[in-house]
Amino acid sequence: MTERREPTYVYSEKQVAEKSDIARHFIDTRTRLNQNVDRADNFLVKRFYNLDHNTYLEGALPAKYKELMGLVASACLRCDDCISYHIIQSYRLGVTRAEQEEAINVALVVGGSIVIPHLRRAYALLTELYA
Repeated sequence: MTERREPTYVYSEKQVAEKSDIARHFIDTRTRLNQNVDRADNFLVKRFYNLDHNTYLEGALPAKYKELMGLVASACLRCDDCISYHIIQSYRLGVTRAEQEEAINVALVVGGSIVIPHLRRAYALLTELYA
């Protein structure tokens, strides 16, 4: 079995928040809402969060590829919060704008035109992060 380890980030969440108003709002909201979930102390939610965290660790596949796959899946599922999360994580891992745009192109082909409204919001975040 391949060893899993924490990825090495190029940027911190704080640096991302300072660079983009959209990212700052997303990170602040996600942090606040996660505090509500944490206070519930729900065993199954904790297990799922742990599974999610471990899925995106470095392993046989680099974390940046996993985040790009998460971005594609999130766009196909039309989850704006998920799209923002994976764009931010990909950026933190040093993924280029061109790589993120190409991943979104895959989502557009797989998901169809229903992805377009989410693509627009994704591009707004990309524009701020890569300005």
